[in-house]
Amino acid sequence: MLCILILVFWVANSTFARGDHNPNYSCDFGDAPTVTQITEPIDHSETPSWDGRRDMLYYVDVHTGRVLSYNYDTGKVHSITLGSGSIGPVVQTKNKDVLLVGFNRSIVAVEWDGKNNMSKKTVLTQVSDRFPDSHFNDGKTDKNGRLWWGTMGLTPDIQNQGALYKITSQNLNKPDVVISPVNVSNGLAWNKANDKFYYINFPARKIFAYDFNLEKGEISNQKVVFDLEDHKQLSGKPDGMTIDIEDNLWIALFGGGSVIKVNPTTGQLLNKIAIPAQYVTDTMFGGPNLDILFVTTFKYTLTDEQKKQQPAAGALFAVKILKTKGRPVFEAFRKCEMRKISWFHCNYHQIK
Repeated sequence: MLCILILVFWVANSTFARGDHNPNYSCDFGDAPTVTQITEPIDHSETPSWDGRRDMLYYVDVHTGRVLSYNYDTGKVHSITLGSGSIGPVVQTKNKDVLLVGFNRSIVAVEWDGKNNMSKKTVLTQVSDRFPDSHFNDGKTDKNGRLWWGTMGLTPDIQNQGALYKITSQNLNKPDVVISPVNVSNGLAWNKANDKFYYINFPARKIFAYDFNLEKGEISNQKVVFDLEDHKQLSGKPDGMTIDIEDNLWIALFGGGSVIKVNPTTGQLLNKIAIPAQYVTDTMFGGPNLDILFVTTFKYTLTDEQKKQQPAAGALFAVKILKTKGRPVFEAFRKCEMRKISWFHCNYHQIK
């Protein structure tokens, strides 16, 4: 409780100063989780993805077309711009210099080392021809290298123009539609056994679970495993999420200023961690030991007065002392031969 009171005071009174690894916000009381601001704010930070090969976190600034990298060792942030438009998921491939990025309705392969200028980019496919104003929002890669990426309409208030797609190296010309229609295809995760798939269809205040067939890449038997309406103390709507080694979900609450920890098997709310920004967008475990929870936030539609009250909104945060850790992310198209772009350097054989 004391930590929350300190947090409220900090939000109202602190300012961000440029620096290297010195925390600009930190709340630390013994073994309680600590929350530290580690970057300058941007408009809409989203879709964090940890690459342990470089000790680097990739994320995006949705409305500026930028992919950013946070170097854990130096604390420095670098970025590239793909163009004018909305930018969505960013995931790693077998080649550590190649990322797959959602840009508007397209999947783009980008050659970038996370520090210097972008070398090359190639559009691999485009989805959602029926809704030309739609764009990718969130997405991840399953254990077999398939992309599970979802779209939304031009703005979150436009309903039923989104879908969740399954994309492989073999169906690039016509990706499979898995769930349709959805409003805003959002957070997703798989359990350790890879027989459960968790999903958020924003702005519904529910977390859905499906049975997952890893070999076939199929989901079935939807059910609700957590409903925020059963927890009146929780404000906001579930946005992005990740999962830890104990199969607990860590869910960003957009408009709720917090991250919650949920056991999807029992439906129990295990923890709530306050973040000094009202709009929390996504979560991802990272760090050398995968025991740091990186949290992205949003300031895009805040008024000038709200920005004064929330000077850290839009920043990237690191939450520590969680007494758990995450699992490494999977590489996209990890068993494939991408003949479409010879520099992709992805070989072996095509995934199913």
